[in-house]
Amino acid sequence: MRLNAKAKAFLTQEISKQADPLGWDIQKEIVLKRLEKLAEQPGDPVSKDELAVQVTDMFPSFEEKTLSKAAKLNTAKNWGLWLTATGVLGAGVAGLIGVVWLVNLPYPMVRRPVARVAPMLLLPSYLSMDRNYREAIAHVEQADQLVNNATSGADIELGAEKVQLAQTNLDQLPVWFLGYEPVKVCQFMGGCSWRFTFDEFQQARAQVGRMEARVFQEKNALTALENAKTQIQTAKTLYQQATDGQQKQTAIGNWQEGINQLELIPPQTLAGSQSQNILRQSAQEFNQVAGTIIGGVQTQTMIGAAQQFANRADQMVMTAPLTPDQWQETLTLYGQAIQRLETVESENPQYLDAQTFLAEYTQKIGQVKTRFSAEETARHKLERAEALIQALLSNLPNERDAQTRNRIKREINQIIAPLQKVEKGTTVYDDAQTLIQQAQQAAQKL
Repeated sequence: MRLNAKAKAFLTQEISKQADPLGWDIQKEIVLKRLEKLAEQPGDPVSKDELAVQVTDMFPSFEEKTLSKAAKLNTAKNWGLWLTATGVLGAGVAGLIGVVWLVNLPYPMVRRPVARVAPMLLLPSYLSMDRNYREAIAHVEQADQLVNNATSGADIELGAEKVQLAQTNLDQLPVWFLGYEPVKVCQFMGGCSWRFTFDEFQQARAQVGRMEARVFQEKNALTALENAKTQIQTAKTLYQQATDGQQKQTAIGNWQEGINQLELIPPQTLAGSQSQNILRQSAQEFNQVAGTIIGGVQTQTMIGAAQQFANRADQMVMTAPLTPDQWQETLTLYGQAIQRLETVESENPQYLDAQTFLAEYTQKIGQVKTRFSAEETARHKLERAEALIQALLSNLPNERDAQTRNRIKREINQIIAPLQKVEKGTTVYDDAQTLIQQAQQAAQKL
């Protein structure tokens, strides 16, 4: 490689030190891309003068000693051999290259005098700029024509290649030359085709960026179109080969998903314009074959939802005894199940199944209502007994003759009688049994 990793890392660090505080992100990006290309190129190590050509046009204040150190890191192993082999001729060539490099530096005090007396020395930078500018404009125009007027995916692919070529050309344009017009060289060349300003450079960059985004969108849209077409065709085949309702339902779902994907393709893209006819045709076929199946799927879904509500209610019943609020929640769940089953119309093929579940859940509601009523009655009896006990305790006489004890026993029996009617399976049954035992023990002590 022409630039080894050690020298590249050193130059990258030094360039960042100069570019970051000044906000020279564009200059930094250009130089780093140049160094990256040198690192990938095979051949002799890059010399100090060549490094200067790559760096100092972007960073005029780049120190010469830094370039010397970078060149030394890059060519230390071959420096002595190179001096021996090239000798005086090499020194002369290096001197000539150094002169050309020097006069092409972005210093007005150097370039403008040379432009007046020896403009031909400035040809390297002028020719490079003119060539890359022409190619950048041409490639952007070609990409714009291919992408915005594309008739196939091949046009999009070719447009993407042109965008990349335009980006490469823009990377080679000398940003340091902004505002310096090579008048004499342009006259010598019969006129220059460009008017290179900072605004124009930024506009070109922005246009290439927009084209890259457009290419990315077009490629994604074409991929989405192909995926949707494949899914629709596969779903149609599965539907034709289906042997039961479940397979048909799966095929219908995949078919619908493929149509949904077509609808999501941006209409302003090539794929979006191509998808409209496919969308209309697919939707028409879908509606013709899927109406009955979709109705059956919806009915099955409704029955399934009713079963979910009923199953939840069944689970609550299994945890009885329940409080009145819990019994009320159970009634609500069964009611939700019945409400969904009642939406199934008589002409529906699954109407009989819905009616079977409806009869079952209606019967369960009756059972729940009975247990709900028993729970409320039991609670009322317990509350009444507790109130009578409190009244009895508060009116007990200090002296108890036979007549008084008989009266108290009768009152205790009046308390026990309703408690004995509290049904099993209620939340207060155990409390009622406890009160009965306590009342009977109290009566025996009298």
